[in-house]
Amino acid sequence: MSEETVTDLADLGAIAETPAAPAAPTAPLREKEVDAQGRAYATGRRKDAVARVWIKPGSGKVTVNGRDQEVYFARPTLRLVIDQPFQVADRAGQYDVVATVKGGGLSGQAGAVKHGIAQALAKFEPALRGAVKAAGFLTRDSRVVERKKYGRAKARRSFQFSKR
Repeated sequence: MSEETVTDLADLGAIAETPAAPAAPTAPLREKEVDAQGRAYATGRRKDAVARVWIKPGSGKVTVNGRDQEVYFARPTLRLVIDQPFQVADRAGQYDVVATVKGGGLSGQAGAVKHGIAQALAKFEPALRGAVKAAGFLTRDSRVVERKKYGRAKARRSFQFSKR
């Protein structure tokens, strides 16, 4: 390695213009995580709902608690929520999803399944992690119902004030 002495600002400019060695292409930092059946597993959470999600390559069939997604999530908006990670990753109809969900209501359960699908997709294809993370699907939505306090009608609502 040659040592260059800088005596003038012009010398510094000449040194800065010399091209540096190109960085070697980096491999994905994470490895593909699949089980013996070739499925990726992840847990998704939202409000009080917890979803256990397995994905594997297939025709795009989504099964929730042993039922088809059209039966379990009757509202189209909930089905849209579940499909969001696949839309962002351009993998719609390429993976079969099997999920079991407990706790919470239907909206929270749909959010939990979405979170689980996003996590499992990032484990199955580590290259998709950036796109899914940029959309915010890997972050658990920590908003939960605030508890009721003593001396209050609800969590924050006071009882009606009576002057007389």
